[in-house]
Amino acid sequence: MSGAFPILSAAEAAELIDHGMLVAMSGFTPAGAAKAVPRAIADRAKILHEAGQPFRIRVLTGASTGKSLDDALAEADAVSWRAPYQSSRPLRQRINKGEVEFVDMHLSHLPQSVLFGHFGDIDVAVIEATDVTEDGKVYLSTSVGASPTFLMKAKKVIIELNRGQSKEIGKMADVVVPDTPPHRKSLALDHPLQRIGTRYAQVDPSKIVGIVENDQPDELGGFTASDELSSAIAGYVVQFLTEELAAGRIPKEFLPMQSGVGNVANAVTEGIGASTEIPDFYMYTEVLQPAPFRLLKSGRMKGASSCGLTLLPEQIQEISEDIEFYRDRIVLRPQEISNNPAIVRQLGIIAMNTALEVDFYGHVNSTHVCGQNIMNGIGGSGDFARNAYLSIFVCPSTAKDGKISTIVPMCSHVDHNEHSVEVIVTEQGLADLRGVAPAQRARLIIDNCAHPMYRDMLHRYIEKCKPGHIYHDLERCFDMHRNLMRHGDMLAGETSSVA
Repeated sequence: MSGAFPILSAAEAAELIDHGMLVAMSGFTPAGAAKAVPRAIADRAKILHEAGQPFRIRVLTGASTGKSLDDALAEADAVSWRAPYQSSRPLRQRINKGEVEFVDMHLSHLPQSVLFGHFGDIDVAVIEATDVTEDGKVYLSTSVGASPTFLMKAKKVIIELNRGQSKEIGKMADVVVPDTPPHRKSLALDHPLQRIGTRYAQVDPSKIVGIVENDQPDELGGFTASDELSSAIAGYVVQFLTEELAAGRIPKEFLPMQSGVGNVANAVTEGIGASTEIPDFYMYTEVLQPAPFRLLKSGRMKGASSCGLTLLPEQIQEISEDIEFYRDRIVLRPQEISNNPAIVRQLGIIAMNTALEVDFYGHVNSTHVCGQNIMNGIGGSGDFARNAYLSIFVCPSTAKDGKISTIVPMCSHVDHNEHSVEVIVTEQGLADLRGVAPAQRARLIIDNCAHPMYRDMLHRYIEKCKPGHIYHDLERCFDMHRNLMRHGDMLAGETSSVA
């Protein structure tokens, strides 16, 4: 129902956005991201810039978005500030040039920060929905993200009513906005599919200034098939989990799983699904991707709690056509619930996330190349890693055709410290760091996870360090990074003082 609210074109909606405003938009990955209005805002920015007028806005979303949002606004030079996460090449380039201020955050923390006004007042929220009622019930589309909180706190609300998304998908939501401290009650959620909220988000209907109709599908990027490298990583993870299960360190009914975004994560999930020694399982995760969805269809996965459906168009269509099967097997939650540290701890999640680089002692850099340039952001990896029953990080042992080792003496930036990281996996092998002291960790990670072309170099670094609880030489610990910046290769002909 939308008859109670004015129907606007995307261009008319964009006219409501002024220079300097804080604009919150739906989206958790491209799933459920606003599309028509941000494109129109980008067009408005270009027109104003050509007329010599300033136009840049501050942008909040749940996480990353689609091309119509981050790409379009960045290319129009319409963004001055962005939080909490992004995966857009045009936006990333502007962030790393210092042209856009970027605040990288734990995704579970965002709604509370919005609720308490840490970023200032939200002037306008643009939220994709499958339906909205006269009394302000908003049925969200393929993600929930932080939209319930944006709807609560925004001064004005624009609803992008997506006729191309099934209303039944909108009803998969389980929306809870926790009370504020110090009166916040514990969340009584002890099963991945348990519902504790409503199937809609609530907004004061007087704040809705217009409805923009749209039928565009989510702008999902491509997922490549598993390659030899990602399959090797998956093999080590599956072997490890199988051994943990056999040893009784994982309960016989298994534990809920979380998997980060990307092709390696997809491959690992596929590998777990193919294992005959791992029982059928649940996922309690932030993003449901194509590989686990296939396991859901086959019955290998019993159900999934997620914040968004980052699926292929044909998979979204399949949900719509077979809603009776999927209705009770998928729950979509706000990100402060899907990523809630207390629930992660309570359910005993097995968390698998991706690293950019790992150092000898288990610190993980997930975000910054050579400690300077952002890739995407920490996302939800920190929400899960520190609080999981098992915290696993995966990455290839090298990048850029072997010119970069992902195993280094000291991370150039730390997102997850040694106390939050238990298992490191590359295509070379696996290092179980539980109960292992620092000096032994270093040798274990080098021997099991580093690429053979780098192992001698890395061992020589350790051998030349003065003894201590942690072996380091602060004059040499970043020589590999310096080699990369100066010569384009961490090995640099083995002339580095690391060797």
